[in-house]
Amino acid sequence: MDANGPFLLGGPECARRSTDAADYQDVPRAVAVMPKTYPAGMRLDRHFHPRAQLLYATEGLMMASAEDGTWVVPEGHALWIPPRLPHAVATHGAVAMCSAYLEPAAVSAFPDRCRVILVSPLLAAALAALGAEPVLYDEAGRGGHLAALVLDEIGRAPETPLTLPLPRDARLRRVCLGLIADPAAADDLDAWADRAGASRRTLTRRFRTETGLSFGDWRARARVIRALALTAEGRPAGAVAAAVGYRSAQALRSTVARVLGSGGSTVGPV
Repeated sequence: MDANGPFLLGGPECARRSTDAADYQDVPRAVAVMPKTYPAGMRLDRHFHPRAQLLYATEGLMMASAEDGTWVVPEGHALWIPPRLPHAVATHGAVAMCSAYLEPAAVSAFPDRCRVILVSPLLAAALAALGAEPVLYDEAGRGGHLAALVLDEIGRAPETPLTLPLPRDARLRRVCLGLIADPAAADDLDAWADRAGASRRTLTRRFRTETGLSFGDWRARARVIRALALTAEGRPAGAVAAAVGYRSAQALRSTVARVLGSGGSTVGPV
């Protein structure tokens, strides 16, 4: 390792660019980009980074989880992760990704919770171009301009509904974890309320208060997110639908369209 760590100041940077996230946490630049590939079925246990992270799926699909939610990150999307937030990541199918590690001072006005964003063509191009620059890029030159553009595009990007917010109430959390474990479960709201040890009215009210979604909308989103993961693993459409509680692929597609809206077409067919 040279005096600049595992990086060159110039030359064929991609040939020397580290794929160890730890090497990017103290880089004296606002944005540090790390491309990496993972095989299908890879799991990274709960960990955190001192820097904020933009976890961008250039190919394939990832799922991430933290104390307050679960997120699916399909191709063309990215997960914004605040600094020092413990999270775990799993791949469904082979994945190519690009992580941008962001200096906390540069993102102090950004959200303090995870969110999935749709990566614009401009953001995708800026990340790719910055990844071709030296890690220790010229802050007054092209690299610095690209880093500023990356930060601006992240800040402007709209959030997508590819998230499952998890409640803090222990009773509701049991319900949510049960639905994640078995999205095909046919139990209705009354049955889940009994399991949680709460009345239907209490469960309904607190569910919306803590997650921002009704029970039915949360369950539909859980099913869609699981369906996207199974589809990324190459499962047939009919088998995917059955695995998440639908009688047909068409019924599942209707739910995907309702949950994801116009963005449904950007995550591939289910």
